[in-house]
Amino acid sequence: MIVITAPTGNIGRQLLGLLLESAPAEETLRVIVRDPARLSEAARGRVEIVTGSHGDAEVVDRAFEGADAVFWLVPPDSALTPLEAWTAFTRPAAKALAAHGVGHVVGVSALGRGTPLADRAGLVTASLAMDDLIADSGVAYRALANPSFFENFLEEADSIREKGVFVDTVEPDRKAPLVAVADIAAAAARLLLDRSWTGVGSVPVLGPQDLSANDLARIMTEQLGRPVRYERQPLEEMHSTLVGYGLNAEFVQGIVDMKRAKDEGLDAGVERTPQTSSPTTFEQWCARTLKPAVES
Repeated sequence: MIVITAPTGNIGRQLLGLLLESAPAEETLRVIVRDPARLSEAARGRVEIVTGSHGDAEVVDRAFEGADAVFWLVPPDSALTPLEAWTAFTRPAAKALAAHGVGHVVGVSALGRGTPLADRAGLVTASLAMDDLIADSGVAYRALANPSFFENFLEEADSIREKGVFVDTVEPDRKAPLVAVADIAAAAARLLLDRSWTGVGSVPVLGPQDLSANDLARIMTEQLGRPVRYERQPLEEMHSTLVGYGLNAEFVQGIVDMKRAKDEGLDAGVERTPQTSSPTTFEQWCARTLKPAVES
């Protein structure tokens, strides 16, 4: 039995689809979901459903009973501090994993472990602490160590459409890995279906190549058929904007610290190899996903 958390989110939805397609008949799929109506009709007919939040002790206790493997993803909560959002949310699950003797867990995490920036990288630091909490439960654990997602640029669709601009805080020519959530889902599916691995480790999912913000602007221009340029936002301005939205002040500082660490090379600590690279290019993603969002 495989338990999938956040099955209606960007990664979980694609992972569930992959498992429904490729899991052997003897593999039971169980999901934890707040609103079962958000599952596809096909999924509702083929999975066991535990209704509730996977941050709730009673819910994960029910969901992990009889489970061999768990896909773990914490949905960020900007109303909390970073450590509350990741580790406090995960603590009931870590206890339930140990109590039910779950063998394998695959978690969505971040790059940066082992770098000089790891302990001052805001949301990433909190995510790495979550990994440690799960690993200490005694399970075999693989943290999917991800860079920033292509899908983050969907938040810029209106700005790209109306002004031909996308905004971030990184140096324009700094190259860094970026990944499509489809590639993260595929990596998770492979690990969940082949549970021959043991111990604790990380699995980097780096996308096919490192790209700078200027590279991204060029590719967007080519794929969208309209001029797109990058505009760098000062960290102080981003901080003020997010605080103005009413987000938790410590969570906002966590975002700022993460952005600063990424601009200082947080995601550059893993060697790119055929094993750490993943297939979806930014060109492909722009054509399939960003272009329809900009043109809608």
